[in-house]
Amino acid sequence: MKHVIERDDTLMARFLEEGKQRPAEVAGWLREFLEEARESLDLAFYDVHLSSEPAVLLRDTLARLQASGVRVRLAYDDGDKPQTPRGVDQTGVGLITGNTHQRVEEFDLPPEIVRAVSGPNQLMHHKYVVRDGALVWTGSLNLSDDSMSRMENIIVVAASRPLAAAFRRDFDRLWDTGQVETSRAFVTESVPLQAYGEPAETTISFSPGQGRELNDEIAERVGRAQRRIVFCSMLVTSSRILRALVSQVDRAAIEVTGVYDRTQMAGVLDQWRERQDLWWKIEAFERLTEGDRLVGKDSEPFRPGHSHNFMHNKTLVVDDTVITGSYNLSHAAQTNAENVLMIESVALAGEVARYTDGLKRRFLTPLPPSAIDKKSTAR
Repeated sequence: MKHVIERDDTLMARFLEEGKQRPAEVAGWLREFLEEARESLDLAFYDVHLSSEPAVLLRDTLARLQASGVRVRLAYDDGDKPQTPRGVDQTGVGLITGNTHQRVEEFDLPPEIVRAVSGPNQLMHHKYVVRDGALVWTGSLNLSDDSMSRMENIIVVAASRPLAAAFRRDFDRLWDTGQVETSRAFVTESVPLQAYGEPAETTISFSPGQGRELNDEIAERVGRAQRRIVFCSMLVTSSRILRALVSQVDRAAIEVTGVYDRTQMAGVLDQWRERQDLWWKIEAFERLTEGDRLVGKDSEPFRPGHSHNFMHNKTLVVDDTVITGSYNLSHAAQTNAENVLMIESVALAGEVARYTDGLKRRFLTPLPPSAIDKKSTAR
């Protein structure tokens, strides 16, 4: 996979796999992005949970930038984190240990530049940085050791003032109020970017303001697919998106393939079994995954305070469109603070498809834990 921006590109992606990079290595990528700031850095992260080495890398970088006059602001989620499979179904995000507000202390930032964001049954689920109102780092990666080294994630970096302005507008609303629900819908225009030397027209949307429209648009795009659907997402619980995916399977006219987190979805399926009106969703998901159409990662069951290795991506390829960001394919994600990029790019769609195919082959014949540990420590 390519991991560097081409000379004339304005968009790049990085692809993470369990055991193939160390936390300090990924923190180093982010440090390289941050340290070019000259005016401002706005960081919005759902989870911050770093060990000493990556924490020091980022903490020292932020302190140095602050001392040089860069305005730094950090927003984080202060809502109740899901601790059970029922919580996954209700919040639309994966299981996670709580007390995030204690974790941001790792950065040792002055309290006036740190803002807790919460809402009634809502989460601030973003994972983005806006640099100098001109560049954006986003995707599915939380600032945690597990996300950086044990989970599958995608990072997208884009150089675009219009795109950065949309992210900053979203950030300002969260910052000014500390409330997820104040993030209202606003008009965003498509942005002409370039990836791998080819056009990559990109649009950005934010929930909760555009949450319902996002869910509908993703389902409609899936329903209109003409050649392929590549699924690379931790879970799918949205009724509309699930129906659209199964309709394409039943049509049997295009390829539907991909990966998900089997352990996370198993907990959701158990919740659905308790309600007869949701049994159709169990049948639909089983139809979607039959015959290794979608292959699940057998991640470790959630235990508070322990390390976890979820398949954490939130990405779809529909023909040559890459849909990615922080937004899980769930009904509940519509009310969280989330972002979704829709990138029209033949080249990037091909890269994501190859990455997903590699994960699929790996999950069909998983490496033993000892082999993963050796790969992780060798880098």
